[in-house]
Amino acid sequence: MTGNQTAEGPKHKRDLTRRKVMAAGAGAAVAVGVGGTLTAGAFADETSGAASAGATASSSSSSAEACYRLTSETTEGPYYIDADKLRQDVTEDQEGIPLTLRLKVIDSETCKPIKNAAVDIWHCNALGVYSGYEDMGSGGGGGGGTPPSGEPTGEPPSGEPTGAPGGGGGVHQEPTDDERYLRGTWKTDRNGQVVFRTVFPGWYQGRCVHIHTKVHVNGTWTDAGYEGGNTCHTGQLFFDEKSVLASAEVEPYSTNTTTRTTLDEDTIYPGNGTEGGLLKLTYRKNDIAKGVVATLTMGVDLEATNTGS
Repeated sequence: MTGNQTAEGPKHKRDLTRRKVMAAGAGAAVAVGVGGTLTAGAFADETSGAASAGATASSSSSSAEACYRLTSETTEGPYYIDADKLRQDVTEDQEGIPLTLRLKVIDSETCKPIKNAAVDIWHCNALGVYSGYEDMGSGGGGGGGTPPSGEPTGEPPSGEPTGAPGGGGGVHQEPTDDERYLRGTWKTDRNGQVVFRTVFPGWYQGRCVHIHTKVHVNGTWTDAGYEGGNTCHTGQLFFDEKSVLASAEVEPYSTNTTTRTTLDEDTIYPGNGTEGGLLKLTYRKNDIAKGVVATLTMGVDLEATNTGS
């Protein structure tokens, strides 16, 4: 994986695609603004390890950290592009609710943090469109349907969604354009932590709201990027229904009329909480538009190979 890959297509069969990450609870505490609020457009301090006292926030999942379970492996999906953007802020010009994503990578055998691992993330924008695949429309499924509500419209998905892949299948698609927003790779620090700045994802046909991730280990960082090693984890990060419904009241999410799939209906989410990639979310109650902090600890098997293909 390098930092200067061209847009001719992903090297999705490279040697460094082995990994198996364990989500063992939301390890790192998050920092919120004064009085427990997150100011508009502001992200959490990347070096802070504790939440402000008296914070008024909505959160999901347990904050306890354990290291006896591996984070569930999932499909890579059709829209992965091998890390050609080495950066923490992946937002570019995309509109949406500010999201600070704080991930911690630990060794599932020893519980020790893994430093200098390469972590990839990629996800759709508020309207369900992936960069590099804009011709696919809203996740390949197109528009239509109704805005989200407590009772999503349509039947729960079964099998592969109709039309172009909706992000859950394992068939890789070649990029259709040179856009690369909401994609990036960065390395973990000595505490095994990596922080990304992005926006709250939207939704598209056949899938719940999610973020894709990969973790690469046993390689070497060079001026060009991350070389060699193996990909020990390919997974997806998920958002609880309460937060998704709250986001749907905010523009531009409120203009997304694609039929929504709930977390429980999704065919990729394994239904096992943080072990399955369910993020712990912190945001100002009744004002999610100010920003969200999402955290998760992923415990990985350093010798595993999990490409998600």
